[in-house]
Amino acid sequence: MELPQALREPPQAPLELPHALLEPPWAARGPAGTPSGDEPVLVAGLEPPGGRAIRWAPGEREEWAATPPYGPWQDDEWEEAAETFRDGRGAYEPGRAGFLAGAPEHLARPLLAEWQPKVTWDFAHSLRPIVARFETDAWDVSFRLAKQNPYGTGPVLMPFLSADVARLVADWLYRLKSAQRLAADWFGRHGLDAVPHLVPDALGKRVGPRRNAVNALRTIKGDVAEAARVHGDEAAAAVAALLAAAPPAAAPAQPPYKPPPLPAWLDLGALPAPALKGGGELPPEAIRTLLLAMTVPNGRGIDVAPVVDGAAEVCEPGSLTAFSWALFEAWEAARLPGRSGFVLSMLGRFGDDETARRLTPRIEKWPGLPGGHGRAVHGLGVLVEIGGDTALTQLDGIARKVKYKGLKAEAQRRLAFAAERRGLTSDQLSDRLVPGFGLDDGGALVLDYGPRRFTVGFDEQLKPTVADGNGTARKTLPKPGAKDDPDLAPAAYKRFAELKKELRAVASVQVARLESAMVTGREWTAAEFGEYVVGHPLMRHLARRLVWLSGDRSFRVAEDLTFADPNDDAAEPPESAVRIAHPVELGDTLDAWSELFGDYAILQPFPQLGRPVHALAAGEGADGRLARFEGLTVPTGRLLGLTRTAWRRGAPQDNGTEHWMSWTLAPNVAVVLDLEPGITVGYTDLYPEQTIEHVWIGTSAGDYAPSRVIENGFADLDPVFVSELLADLTSLTA
Repeated sequence: MELPQALREPPQAPLELPHALLEPPWAARGPAGTPSGDEPVLVAGLEPPGGRAIRWAPGEREEWAATPPYGPWQDDEWEEAAETFRDGRGAYEPGRAGFLAGAPEHLARPLLAEWQPKVTWDFAHSLRPIVARFETDAWDVSFRLAKQNPYGTGPVLMPFLSADVARLVADWLYRLKSAQRLAADWFGRHGLDAVPHLVPDALGKRVGPRRNAVNALRTIKGDVAEAARVHGDEAAAAVAALLAAAPPAAAPAQPPYKPPPLPAWLDLGALPAPALKGGGELPPEAIRTLLLAMTVPNGRGIDVAPVVDGAAEVCEPGSLTAFSWALFEAWEAARLPGRSGFVLSMLGRFGDDETARRLTPRIEKWPGLPGGHGRAVHGLGVLVEIGGDTALTQLDGIARKVKYKGLKAEAQRRLAFAAERRGLTSDQLSDRLVPGFGLDDGGALVLDYGPRRFTVGFDEQLKPTVADGNGTARKTLPKPGAKDDPDLAPAAYKRFAELKKELRAVASVQVARLESAMVTGREWTAAEFGEYVVGHPLMRHLARRLVWLSGDRSFRVAEDLTFADPNDDAAEPPESAVRIAHPVELGDTLDAWSELFGDYAILQPFPQLGRPVHALAAGEGADGRLARFEGLTVPTGRLLGLTRTAWRRGAPQDNGTEHWMSWTLAPNVAVVLDLEPGITVGYTDLYPEQTIEHVWIGTSAGDYAPSRVIENGFADLDPVFVSELLADLTSLTA
């Protein structure tokens, strides 16, 4: 008689759960001794040095001071802007930061002392010019915001040196994975100068500060014990003893803490429990502990990493991702109630590429809902935390096409920060984020049905095309048939469906990115052009449909990836910088290129060779204004359509009305449209038509003032800018 399976094989031992999931760190009561396991060395009566210092690296202050602030003002606007700041009408914090960075000192300094910004997003970019200007007078606000958001705002503390900053950064170094690199850089920068600020804590009675300070002292290079001698010989000897001891092997138990209960909308029993790697599911209490860990504020000094990392260690990664998304959907079904930031934090920690794709459309819509801006900014943080090229590609798409200017600016800042961390510009990072989609060296994808094979290519809009084995074009990929391989064909058909879905999020962004590059004159080095444009299996499909410039030489990329001139003769590969040619720059070769592309039936991804070319009439714009467009009444919707390119809506004034739109062409050069009655924030259809009162070029955007107009400013503009500007204005009445 054959035994049942359960009796023939011994049962698998249940996977042992990490201690932190069973006994949360906030519930543990640690011993009275030192948490590191070292014997504490105590020296009573030590006090850190007083005072606050800003230690600038060479050129750093100048670089921070040059950080472009949000929202320019003119000399005659500062008093009114200050009044708006005082009475709370100008509550958009990046705008307030821009005011403090640029306003006359007698107006800005008193308001800086009272400024209490409430932001949940990365704010280092906005604070840098303020710190560069006011130094220690900007200390309190910088310290508070950095403490709230170590990863995103903490970099603003890099030049700060004091006891409170040293203590905070030591805590980051020990406790926060997201800020450990920043903390290590801070101690690497200040080195032995930080030692006197750490020694009183390292030799003091309080367990948490002592643990952090000892850990930080062990990372500092140089004669740390000698640097501690400012506190006396006894302190120097004590520090030397600490440094000679073995470093801590484990994190300490944390002080007791009772997190708030999970929200009433959350029914844990309705969510798919994460699966354990050894079989079974994560127990409900461990799930509760994991979620509560995500609610613990950074300022509590509680290390929740063992909880979160422990769950990641014992659970199947895909099941944690599925659980986190189900949690998000439950929150969404409950209509996104507040005090539920842990939901997005779970996505950031356990989300994957598909999470980033699914979350992005929500992020783009949230600013239009009550209280949605902060939620959307948190969503940007989720994309950054997920990391990887797919998540950053989604962030790049938001930075380029989302209609909410506050979120768009924040996405651009986060993308710039991500690029800076890689030593790149935002454009260079965008080049590197374009997915290859598994295409072969020829830029195609072959789908194998067994007896049949199909080749996927791409048209001028990067929409997939399908050809059969004979090269005959088909409308779409056929469904698997009875004669097809039962394994290969369904897999290939599914792969094609996934490709179409993935392309929808990428294609329009890449086409728009190249058109913007043509208008702005963005250049690629010859090496970048070869690797990220011609050499990229997807981007080459767009590259072959455009005319390029290297110096004054125009060329195209042929089907075999060689280069050809306007006469279709072979051309040498570019050796200098490459850019997309604007028809204004093609001169006498424009007709030849147009004929050649027509002969080969090459369709372009956006208007290039057939793009209308405009120029100023003789003497037009000499007074800094374009009178032919002034007084026109145009649909508000068409004005809003300009924001798809480089135009930006103005800062809201009284009653939330925006009275101008602008295109910043260069530092201190902007073209401005003055509008009446103006566009109302949140109610853009309140006034369906707008009258363009003035079209002028000035030193910055704002209400029209003759003193701000740049005479002959239009004459100094690049002809490409002039053509694009006139095309935009002409389109308003077309």
